[in-house]
Amino acid sequence: MSKKTETKNIPHHHMSVHWHDIIRNDSDIPATESELKEKTSLVGRVGIMLLSVGTSAWRVRAAMNIIARELGISCNANIGLMTLTFTCFSSGNHYSQTIALPNTGINTDKLMDLEMFVKEFHESASKYSVEQMHTILDKIENKKPNYKSWQIGLAAAFACCAFTFLLGGGPVEMICAFLGAGAGSFVRSLLLHRKINIIMNVAVGVATACIVYVAAVLLGEQIFDIATTHHAGYICAMLFIIPGFPLITGGIDLAKLDIRSGIERITYAAIIITVATMVGWVAAMFFDFNPADFPALAISTPLKILFRVLASFTGVFGFSLMYNSTGRMAFTAALIGTVANVARLELMDIFDLHIAIATFIGAALAGLLASVMDNRIGLPRISLTVPSIVIMVPGLFMYKAIYFIGLGDISVGGTWLTKALMTVIALPFGLVFARVITDRDFRHCN
Repeated sequence: MSKKTETKNIPHHHMSVHWHDIIRNDSDIPATESELKEKTSLVGRVGIMLLSVGTSAWRVRAAMNIIARELGISCNANIGLMTLTFTCFSSGNHYSQTIALPNTGINTDKLMDLEMFVKEFHESASKYSVEQMHTILDKIENKKPNYKSWQIGLAAAFACCAFTFLLGGGPVEMICAFLGAGAGSFVRSLLLHRKINIIMNVAVGVATACIVYVAAVLLGEQIFDIATTHHAGYICAMLFIIPGFPLITGGIDLAKLDIRSGIERITYAAIIITVATMVGWVAAMFFDFNPADFPALAISTPLKILFRVLASFTGVFGFSLMYNSTGRMAFTAALIGTVANVARLELMDIFDLHIAIATFIGAALAGLLASVMDNRIGLPRISLTVPSIVIMVPGLFMYKAIYFIGLGDISVGGTWLTKALMTVIALPFGLVFARVITDRDFRHCN
C-alpha cells in the first residue's frame, strides 16, 4: 500500500456529525413543529458553524438564542474556541449536545451568509422543515473559498508592503516585504489546505517569508549596492501571520464575561505569536539581521499623509481578502480602516499621544463607522471592524520583545513587550466602547 493511500485511510481525529440522520419526522413538517431533538440540532449547527468562521462567543450565543426563540424553545450554551456545549429546553423536556471543531479559522464570507440565515429565520422557520434548513446550511458549509492560494499570497504581499510604509519603511523594505510576505502566505495557505497543524504551518510560512526577504536584500546589495540598513524591514515580511481576529474577539468575549472563550482565543493567538516570533528570531540570528530602526524618510507632511491614506487602504483591503471577504466587504472595511488608522497616526504625530491611547481612539472610531455601515448596507459588523483595525496590531513590537529577550536584554525586551500588550489591550477596548454606545443588546447584561 502506498503512503498516499495510507494517508487517505487514516480515520479523522474529529468525527463528523451527520446532521440529517438526526431527523426522523416527515421533511414537510415546518421546523417550528418538529421534535425537540431536531430543533436542538438546528440550534447547535448554526452555533458551531458561526464558531468555525471566527466570530465571538457573544455573537454565537446571540444567534443560537434567535434560532431557539423562533422554534419555541430556550437554550443555554457554554462556548469555547473550538467546542460548544449546550442544552435546549421545551415543555419539561431537555436535550443536550456537545460539538467540537477539528480546527478554527476565519471566513467572513460564510459569516455573512450565516448572519443572513439567522436574520431571515423568523420568516423561514414556519415555511421550511428542519431537513430543508440543514440543506441550506450544507450549501453554506460547503461553499468554496473565494480566492486561491496565490491570490491569498498576493493579498498578503500588498498588505505587508503597505504595513511596512506605515511602520516607517522605505521603497526597498516595501519591495522586499512584498516578496517575503507573498511567498510566506502562499506557502502557509497551501499547508492549510492540506490541514497541516498550526505550529508547522505558522513556522514554515514565517520561515519562508524571512528567507525570501533576506534573499531579496542580499541580492539587492550585490546587484544594486543597497545599504545594509534595510535589514530591519524583514520583520514586516512576517506580519501577515499576526492573529488579529482571535486577539480582538478574545478581548470582546472577556468584556462580555465569556471568560472561557476569551481565554481560549487569546491563548490560541499567543501560540501563533510565540511560534512566529521565535522563528523570526532564529532566522535573525542565523542571517545576522537585527531589528534596528528604519532610516528616516525625507518626505513632506502632506505627502506622508497621502501615502498613509493609500497604505492604510491597501493594507486593510489585503488583510480583508485574506479573511475570505468579498470585494464589497473588503472595500468597505478598507474605507473604515483608512479613516481610523490615519486618524490614529496623526493623533500620535500632532498631539504626541501614547500609542495605546491613540489606538483606543482609532479602534473606537472604526467601531462607530462600522455601526453606521452595518445599518446602511447590512454587512456583518465584525467582518468590518476586525479587518479594519488588524493593521493596528503591534506585530513589530511583539517581535522586538522576543528578539531582545532572546538576547538576554530583559530591560529592552520588557519595554517592547509592555508597549505591545498595552496596544493589544486598547484594540478590543476601543471596539467594545463603540459597541456599548451603538448596540443596546451588547450594552446590557441580562
